[in-house]
Amino acid sequence: MSIAFLFPGQGSQSAGMLNRLPAHTTVNETLLQASDALGFDVRKLDTEEALQSTINTQLALFIAGVASARALQAEGVIPDAVAGMSIGTFAAAVTCKTLKFSDGLDVVKKRSELMEKSFPEGYGMSAIVGLTERQVMNVVAECYSNSAPVFVSNINGPRQIIVSGSCSGLEKVEKSAIQKGARKVDRLKVTVPSHCQLFEPVADELSAMMKTLTLQDPSVPYISNVRARPLRKCLPIADDLSRNVAHGVRWYDSISILVELGCKDFIELNPGNTLCRLSRELFEEERFISLDETSIDYIRQTILLTHNR
Repeated sequence: MSIAFLFPGQGSQSAGMLNRLPAHTTVNETLLQASDALGFDVRKLDTEEALQSTINTQLALFIAGVASARALQAEGVIPDAVAGMSIGTFAAAVTCKTLKFSDGLDVVKKRSELMEKSFPEGYGMSAIVGLTERQVMNVVAECYSNSAPVFVSNINGPRQIIVSGSCSGLEKVEKSAIQKGARKVDRLKVTVPSHCQLFEPVADELSAMMKTLTLQDPSVPYISNVRARPLRKCLPIADDLSRNVAHGVRWYDSISILVELGCKDFIELNPGNTLCRLSRELFEEERFISLDETSIDYIRQTILLTHNR
């Protein structure tokens, strides 16, 4: 095993992200397919105004991930494993052939609608940099209240932890974290409290929806968000897709597992370079390449020459 495709989650979006996708026939075909299925031109999803909506953001991220992965595959760059962060798991599931793209559009649309409806305002996510998981858990426990709930969600690195919850609770956590030695706190570009137990009802609805779909076992291993383990059967992947909204993402552990499986080259699909930036300083012997920062030609030449494919 040598090549892993990585699909970013919410927070990686930016205005114009769909219109900046690689100029490739497969990308155009994917955008047209998505537009036909949704009933509107999906290129309109990526304006600054449109991306204020959780629904538009998650659809745009899903479509961008699938389109850019298909373009690389059309040029002979084939992954040996896939992993996605949060909404990125759906593009990963399409890329490993477990989930049909058309079904993915339906599920992502439903997921984002349920999330936005559940918490239309007053909630979000913050990154705490410089404290360990245990330290952040202690801060969250001290700051939690029924009126201002907060939860540890994503473990992006040994000292980069994401917290989800109410904005008032996040403010308390951010202030306390700085007092306890955090180097930095950042409020993310996310308006919902993803990956915490507040979304258990949404996970239940998604689980029921996933049971109505026709799935197939993955062509390559899919790395679970919830358990950070390689999955090789469709039913555990379906469970991960539906439940990850209500559970923390163990991203650092996911990359560690991919390294243990033998992955040396990690390609982050559009948009952005968030996952590469998270991982480059933690995994110095592996190569992390963002398609958004390079080109299909560069990746094809670099990867295929390295691996003699």
